[in-house]
Amino acid sequence: MIKNLIFDMDGTLVDSSAIIANSINHVRSKLKLPPMPKEVILEAINDTSIHRPKFFYGTKEYHPEHIQWFREYYASNHKNQTRLYEGVKELLQKLRPHHTLALATNAYRQSADLIVKHLGIEDYFDTIVCGDEVPRPKPAPDMIKKIIDAQKANTKNTLLIGDGKTDEEAAKNAGIGFIKVNWGWQQDKKNGIDNIEQLEKILLQNNK
Repeated sequence: MIKNLIFDMDGTLVDSSAIIANSINHVRSKLKLPPMPKEVILEAINDTSIHRPKFFYGTKEYHPEHIQWFREYYASNHKNQTRLYEGVKELLQKLRPHHTLALATNAYRQSADLIVKHLGIEDYFDTIVCGDEVPRPKPAPDMIKKIIDAQKANTKNTLLIGDGKTDEEAAKNAGIGFIKVNWGWQQDKKNGIDNIEQLEKILLQNNK
């Protein structure tokens, strides 16, 4: 029986498409680069074949000032550029009595904390692991393994819910199950769950 549920944040629980695209374009403006279309940015974030520092900023790696500029814009604008997808909080409320819930996000810890506190979902999660707290973010399995260890779980009773290729590959690399949701940013809508009601039915079916 699946008892441990790990959720991706961006594109799964939270529509943060505006703040992420605008934060990246803010950094690009600091570098005197033209803005990228929002759709291009979001597609690139879920494309595991892309070298993101080079794609977004034309550099071999993220520089400290890139991270600082991103965080500054994010912190100043997240309240009016993020929202929960409809039904998310109600779903978490229903799952909490039956499951251990965790959050695995490639967002920086500072950014993730701002979001979950602002949107009122922080207390639903027993464990939150962010991209700057592991050697390798998703699609590597490091984040998933850290959560499993923290929750004294195992791969057989753990499931990841996410919206794209990055999450799917992370689940595969960690040896756990995966459910894809279709309301996020990915272009490929095949083999995914179309709405919160369908996801709730699947996740709660073993508790009835």
